[in-house]
Parts: sequence; structure tokens; C-alpha cells
Amino acid sequence: MKKEKISLAFVGCGKFARAFVPLCTGHPNVEKVYVCDIKRERALEYSEKFGTEIIDTYDEILKRKDIDCVMIFTERHLHGELVLSGLRAGKHVYSAVPMASTVEDCEEIVNEVKKSGLIYMMGETCYYYPCAMFCREAYAEGKFGKFIYGASQYYHDIDSIGYGKTPMESGMPPLLYPTHSTAMILSAVDSYVTKVSCFGYRDTENDGRFGAGNNYWDNEFSNQYVFMELANGGTARVTEARRIGWKSPSSYISALYGTRGGYEFSNAQHILVERDMTSEKERVKLTDVSDYVNPADMVENKDLPDFKERVANGEWQWRSNSEVQAKEVARLPKEYETLPNGHMGSHKLLIDDFVRAVVTGKQPVLNAKRAARYTVPGLIAIESANLGGVPLDVPDFGSDDD
Repeated sequence: MKKEKISLAFVGCGKFARAFVPLCTGHPNVEKVYVCDIKRERALEYSEKFGTEIIDTYDEILKRKDIDCVMIFTERHLHGELVLSGLRAGKHVYSAVPMASTVEDCEEIVNEVKKSGLIYMMGETCYYYPCAMFCREAYAEGKFGKFIYGASQYYHDIDSIGYGKTPMESGMPPLLYPTHSTAMILSAVDSYVTKVSCFGYRDTENDGRFGAGNNYWDNEFSNQYVFMELANGGTARVTEARRIGWKSPSSYISALYGTRGGYEFSNAQHILVERDMTSEKERVKLTDVSDYVNPADMVENKDLPDFKERVANGEWQWRSNSEVQAKEVARLPKEYETLPNGHMGSHKLLIDDFVRAVVTGKQPVLNAKRAARYTVPGLIAIESANLGGVPLDVPDFGSDDD
């Protein structure tokens, strides 16, 4: 049953969820927002800061008939079971990434959504990153020709983000959390992964995070690198690095090449190259599209003498939008104009996507099937790395057209 006004309950009141509660309380189609955390002091902090009511347990949320949706913002490896219990209780579900930690849970989420007709959405910020949006746009316009090869990565040193809330969680396999990288490259070329081969960097820092007995997975890899075969005939490389001497930008497409052109990016410089089909000589047309792709705050400061160093340290990459995002931003409710944003201006777009989906009853672009296509390759790649890089087939659970 469609509703013009909906109610939401946040499960997990950590640092990340804090950025999304105001976007829910401020959305014109959201009537009520609740919060829940196993540590009540966290929920109390949220309640005082945002004016939200507290619900003590997830079980109570699932039993409440007046709550339409659950917003999962817990530890990453708990998402699958919480999403499934939410769907089975008749709730629409928004989940932070990743979708789940097992292939079986990903498939079951797809099946539950298909059976129930409920809305599921994975909140993948990098789907709306300017680099991904530019490559989707250019690819759709034929500027690359047939896709040949692409590379995307998520570089985030373990000490720069406090990766993992507990010592046992902090050593999780990097490709358990692959969707920042996979969402960018796969959405750009409108395809999915059929086979992977993965290798990893066996961590040598001996800080108690990686290795047998140091984490829930007995994982020894702090970095993992997966080569992917795509259904469209192209190939891609995805890197998930947690021990690396680089701060920002942490998520990006570094390269995308086709038969007619290519895209390359490094530290605020975005380059489009297209073959000059009119010239008798083998020539290309090079276009610097940086001002179109970079966030407005970055473009405004590009002439500063220390611009590149400040970009490398993460400045101007949080709240403002870029020109390539303009069409998407234009559909946001007017109530969002003064609200905070985040992650290259993606937060507002994500929450509006989910709320619109629930209100209209139409699955969002980051639906269960697409979420599985972004998540499952990483889970199979972990197995490949543990086997020394053995190529493995990646199961697919269908597309929006099925």
C-alpha cells in the first residue's frame, strides 16, 4: 500500500548514520524518524541532537505496525541478517554498504524482495560520485565505443578511518566491502561480472589486525586486487586497499577505455580522449573535463598554489556538487537546499531515491539485484585470493529487466 508520508527507524547510531538522520527528518515525505542502538547512550545522543524518539530493540521495531522502513547502519558484517529480518517482518529496507557478507544472504535478499514486493536499497555513495556519473554519461553517448578495460579503486588506509569498530572487525577482508569500487565501474559500462581472479597483499605490520586468530575471518590480506571478466566482453581491475600511504581521493575510477576513446583521472584532473575519426593520421582529441566533474568547491579553489596538495589531503570533496550531477540534484526537494550533504554530494540523492521508491512503490536504481551485482564479485574474489588467485565464476541473480 502506497503512502504519501512514511516512518523510518535507524538501526545503529554511529558516526556514519549521523549524516543521514537530518536528511530523513527533513524530507517532505517522511513523517517520523526513530533511532535504535544496542548502546542506549548513543541513541540518547541522537534523540537529543535530532529530536527523534528512541526504540530500545530491533525486535520492537520489527513488531511496530506504525514503522514502514528500517535504515541499517550497523557493523558491515551484520547487514545481511538484519536486512533479511526486516524484509521478513514486512519492512522496507535501506542498508548501508555492503549488502551482505555471504553470497547466500545476497541471493536470499533478492528472493525476499521479489516475493514480497517490498523496497530494498543499498546506499552506495559512489554510484553518484562525479567520476562514475561522467563515465556513465560518456559511455551512453558512445564516446568510448565498445568497452575494453577499466580500473576503479577504494584506497583508505586503516589508520585514517578507524576501519572497523572493534579489533576483530578491523581485519576483515577488503573485498567483503567492495561496492565503492564495483559500483563505479560496473554502472559506468552497464554490465556485470562473470568471473574473477584475485590476489592480496599479506599484511606484515604485526599490529594485531590481520592473520589467523586476529579477526573474525582469519584474514591475512590488508589489500586485495581482483581482475574481473564482464558480461559485455570487457575486463576490469578493482583494488581495495586498507594499508596504503595515500589519503584522498579514496574512491575513484582511474581509467576507462573503449575502442573509440578513454578517460583517465588522477588527483583532481579528469581527461577525456576521443579518436579523431575525421583525420587521415592517427590522432586523438583531448578534453580536460575537470571543471565539469570536480565538485564546485574544488573548481572555485583550483588556482590556489597548494591546490593539488590540499586535494590529496581530502579537501573540497565532501558537501558540494559538481556540474555533472546537476540533473540529479535538480530533482531534490526544496527542503534539502539548506541541509548538510556528504561524500561528493551523494547523501541527499541516496535518501531521496529511497524515500521516493517507498512512496511510489517502484524499486530504486540501487535495488537488490543491482546491489548483488556490486557485492557478490567481491565475496567470490575473497575465495579466489585464499586459493592463490584461482579464477572463479561469479553467480548472477538477475537484472531489473527480469
